[in-house]
Amino acid sequence: MRRYRHLFFDLDHTLWDFQANSRAVLAELWMERLAGTGIAADAFIAAYERVNAALWEQLDNGTMPKEVLRALRFKQALAHFGIQDGAMARRLEETYLDRCPQRATLVPGAMGLLEDLHPHYQLHIITNGFTEVQAVKLHSSGIRRFFKVVLTSEMAGASKPNARIFRHALRAAGARAGESLMIGDSARADIAGGRVAGMDQAHFAPEGGGDPAATHRIARLDELRTILL
Repeated sequence: MRRYRHLFFDLDHTLWDFQANSRAVLAELWMERLAGTGIAADAFIAAYERVNAALWEQLDNGTMPKEVLRALRFKQALAHFGIQDGAMARRLEETYLDRCPQRATLVPGAMGLLEDLHPHYQLHIITNGFTEVQAVKLHSSGIRRFFKVVLTSEMAGASKPNARIFRHALRAAGARAGESLMIGDSARADIAGGRVAGMDQAHFAPEGGGDPAATHRIARLDELRTILL
């Protein structure tokens, strides 16, 4: 098996459990602001997630700035239920941005894996998330200490899967693509992007399948031990 020196991880959905943390905060917001409106909690969360995913796709494609995404996602989610209340949307956004990054739930096995890998490899993060938000997530979950380089799309001026962000990360880490492994959950952003940059890839696909062209495919983070340790 090929020996790597540098491991580059995605953050959301790969190490930090974005879905669990986000849904916990959205449930709190529903209870505090929307429980008496007749809107079901599950329906509110589902509407928000659909809107957010569509807006993030535009942001990743470079067709929407983050300020617009932040202004629109709760506004559009509320509009789905016929609520036209800009002030409420702004309060929901502000509270969500404050609380969500402070949640500390990690993907099962993430902490133990990082503890085991850290003595043997240089570990890094490449993420499309907002710089200030991702920094809070790393600290609140207790995993910032493991990573030498943490690079966001804002810092790099490019989003995954653009090869520029991967090359920026490699330069910052003092790493060569041939000795590096990109680990992430997104076939498009992490796996295809890492491939274009000349890096091997490990596709974390908990639901099964995975990119058949990826160097490695795993359904659980623990499977990386067989590959790397």
